[in-house]
Amino acid sequence: MSTQAQSVVATPALDDSYAICRGIAKREAKNFYYAFVALPPERRNAICAIYAFMRKADDLSDDESFSREERRHQLDSWLADWHAAQTGATTSDPVFVAVRDASARFNIPFSLLDELVAGTTMDLEAPTSDAPDTYATFDELYRYCYLVASVVGLVCIRIFGYSDPRAELLAEETGIAFQLTNILRDVREDAERNRIYLPIDALAQSDVSVEQLLHRPPAGTIPPITAEERQLLRSIALRAEGYYQSAQELLPLIDPESRPALWVLVNIYHQLLKRIEKANYDVFSKRISVPKFHKLAILFIGLGKMGVMRLFKPLSSK
Repeated sequence: MSTQAQSVVATPALDDSYAICRGIAKREAKNFYYAFVALPPERRNAICAIYAFMRKADDLSDDESFSREERRHQLDSWLADWHAAQTGATTSDPVFVAVRDASARFNIPFSLLDELVAGTTMDLEAPTSDAPDTYATFDELYRYCYLVASVVGLVCIRIFGYSDPRAELLAEETGIAFQLTNILRDVREDAERNRIYLPIDALAQSDVSVEQLLHRPPAGTIPPITAEERQLLRSIALRAEGYYQSAQELLPLIDPESRPALWVLVNIYHQLLKRIEKANYDVFSKRISVPKFHKLAILFIGLGKMGVMRLFKPLSSK
């Protein structure tokens, strides 16, 4: 065999590539995977591929064993490989193989995937690792949420299927609801990583300083949360609640066989926000989450909805 032949990189089989993406989603997706299960197989494969792509970008961005400059370089290199794969170049990356196929099947613009990666790089834009990552206003935070969450929503609705263009803005705002929920849940963990996602102007309105969030006393300290911090977090939760209304309006615009999956996802995330509210916004004493049995109950209802959709699909098509 010639040296040239030995250097040829084999492209992973499509079925194997999707299987790898499903494994990544099942292992890492937490809330998302429960919704994926409620999708028909072809759509489920595509969603898992997009998730695996997103997960890799996040992991490269968040790997604090490397400097910010090194992480930016790794992301740029990985993105260049993806751009080559987009054009049909041979790739050994099974995620690229699956995403390329999913993009073609569901008419997903590659520009949306580039925006998704751009969102992960925003955390690497601060000039030094000593300065905390902050956002001056809610508009600035909205832009971040758009890139890391709304873009995912815009990709997902192409896989879910829709015909009414109103679905696009509603999907964008649903992504904002999800990301604000994540930000509320992770205030303590983000501060430990020198990141404050709550807008600086909102902190000022509630008389909470960046230093206060960065250097809070350890969990278990009394009081676990101040009145000012509670007011701050409540203001963000109220914004999130408003965006969850967009999620409810989005549901009927999605193809019927995909609605149960979106219903599962919206309900799991909204339950997380409600648990934060029920804890009176104390996200410092412990990490708030939706218990697995509760997620499974939501999934069970979603699967029931999917069964009903499939049962009556032949009748509706007559």
